[in-house]
Parts: sequence; structure tokens; C-alpha cells
Amino acid sequence: MGSPPLAKRLEAVKPSATVAITDRARQLKADGKDVISFSVGEPDFGTPEHIQKAAIDSIVGGKASHYTAARGIVELRQAICEDSARRRGGQRHQPNEVVVSVGAKHTLFNLALALYDEGDEVIVPAPYWVSYPEHAAIVGAKPVIVETTQEGGFRLTPEALRKAVTPKTKALVLCTPSNPTGAAYAPEHLAELAEVIREGSYWVIVDEMYSELVYGGFEQRSLLEIAPDLRERLIIVDGVSKTYAMTGWRIGWMLGPAHVAAACDKVQGQSTTNPTAAAQWAAVAALTGPREPIEAMRKQFEERRAVIVEEMNQIPGFDCRVPEGAFYAFPSVKGLIGKKADGVVLADDVAVCTYLLEKAGVALVPGTAFGAPGFLRMSYATSVEIIREGLRRIREAVEALD
Repeated sequence: MGSPPLAKRLEAVKPSATVAITDRARQLKADGKDVISFSVGEPDFGTPEHIQKAAIDSIVGGKASHYTAARGIVELRQAICEDSARRRGGQRHQPNEVVVSVGAKHTLFNLALALYDEGDEVIVPAPYWVSYPEHAAIVGAKPVIVETTQEGGFRLTPEALRKAVTPKTKALVLCTPSNPTGAAYAPEHLAELAEVIREGSYWVIVDEMYSELVYGGFEQRSLLEIAPDLRERLIIVDGVSKTYAMTGWRIGWMLGPAHVAAACDKVQGQSTTNPTAAAQWAAVAALTGPREPIEAMRKQFEERRAVIVEEMNQIPGFDCRVPEGAFYAFPSVKGLIGKKADGVVLADDVAVCTYLLEKAGVALVPGTAFGAPGFLRMSYATSVEIIREGLRRIREAVEALD
């Protein structure tokens, strides 16, 4: 007789390529192969001890034993407001303008459910984080992909944005610094985009998850600070995962207009309800605690960035710009496409990734997964020693190509 069919909406959703590569690398490791992974987007550091202690204390003290408000404990929402004002030029939100979720991905999915209707258009610059277009697609909206260029710093231009906007445009999704490219929008770039945004009436969602991980004196500013007049349709997405090495704790949030927060609270109240209570108390400690451990991690990322970009650009066929932030390099490998490995043509970036994984034991993510064929994403959230060994293996494998 068989089972009933699955929902048709799933036909619009692609499986995560980053997860697929990671799973293959794990399988090779399980089979005994020595694999170096540049594919995972999380810090290799442990969560700072004072944050761990706050979670333990909340459990022992009984503060983590029960449900909290669906949108998060007021202590965390207040800490988020204070932290945001510190980082965004004094632009202050109130706790009723914050919803804490089970990671920023959950926050973004809440926003898709709360804001996008079927047939709406959502502008997503490419390269993009893999879930942005999929969140739009799963709720029946149409992701409108706008290409950027390596020469242009992988940044959306005002002209490209203006061209992409239609009467159906419901939202623009930006990420700065970017996953997957590490590119970031300087204040002048944000000001130029703001001029175009003012011409329309769509939501602007800015993912600032990596905003404290910038290097080389880059001036990190928020669109909220640059264009406070857009506040009534501007939503900031943030969290503790990357800055505080807390990916497993799953705490992210939105800051935006109170009625949008109320809508996300309504959605979340019918799905997960509150994020884990102990993780919320840990996040309070992260936002209110000492900054020294955070700066120490940032400095190590900056050192690794210098190593990976300089040494990768010495490998034939690789061409990588210096990223402003996050912990990703995004090299072009177009110089390798068309070469042969044991008589088999490397037809695209996916084939290049597969070859480097199987031949060199190095896991990377193809740019195709991010809407940028011909590129690879490399995470440098690992030690300098591992970075150098991985690049040595890549060079050796590249030199074996015909």
C-alpha cells in the first residue's frame, strides 16, 4: 500500500552541500583516512571557562530546570540590547524588540515564516550562505539571486540592488562579514546601499554573526548605525556561536521592530518554545563577561588569515582575495577546471573539491553550494600547523594534475 507522499514544498529545498561534504569527510575518517577539514564553519576553540561556569551554575542553582519565556529570559534580552548599543553606535533596542532562538539559523527561519508570503521575492546576493535562499523557497517565496564579483570584493552594488528590486520584493538579506567569502561592507558601501534601500519599502535583514571578527583595522559598522532612519524595517540577526566559540550551545537572536519580534515570538511559541535555559544563562555571561578571551581568539584568526591567503596564492590555479572578516577564504579555482586527474576532466568546482578530498585528504566546500561556481570555501578555524599541512597536500595534488 505504501506511505503517503511527502509535502510538495520540499521539492523546492536543496540539501545542504556543506553538510554533505562534512559527512563524506567523516566517512573517510571512519574508514581510516587522514582527513584535514577546511569545510566546517565553527571555531576550533573551546567555549571560555566563565561562560561554561555560568551554565553549570544555572543548572546547580535551579535556574535551568523549567521553561522560560518563548522569546528568552529578560536578563539575556537586556544583555543583548546593551551589547548591541555598544557595538552599533549607541542605537538602542528594548527587550520587547528581541527574540532569542535556537541559533541564528532558527532566527532566520522564524523571520521567513513571519515575513514572507507565497510569491514574494527575497533578494539574496551571491555568494550567499546556503540557507538564505532555501528559507525563502520553503515558505513559497522566490529567492532572487544577485551576482557579485571577486573584483568588486563580493559586495552587492547599489546598481545591482536597484535593478533587482520589483513590486514583489519583500526583503533583502545581507551578511557582513560574509559567510562564505569573509567579505565585509565598509561604512561607505553601506551608505551607498542605504540610498537605494530608501527608494523601496521592503524589509532589510542583516546577518551580523561575524561582526566582531574583523581584521587589519577594518572599520566594522552596522547598517543600523549608518542609516538609523531605516530602523522601522531593519532587522539585525546575531548570536554567540562564532565570536564566543559557542556553536553547540545554539543561541541566536533578532533585533528589530516590536511587531516583528512579536510575530517571531508567535511562530517560535508553536515550534521550539524557548531555547535551552542553561544556554541562555551562558549567553548572558558571554555578553557581559570579560573581553580578553574573545580578543585572543580574534588575534589567532587574524594570524591564520595571513597564512592561508599568502600560501594559498602560491598554489597554481588558486586566486584568493584577502577577506576582511569571519574565518573563511574564498579562492577562485577556475584555473584548475578543465585539468585532468588520472585522465578524468575536472569539469567544475565540485569535481575539484571531490578530487582534493579523495586524493589529498582535504575537505573543502564547492562555491556552487553558495551560488558561486568556480570557487571554494576554506575555513581557517583551525591551527596554523594544520593550515600549512592542508595547503601542502593541496599543492601536491594540484601538481599531479595534467
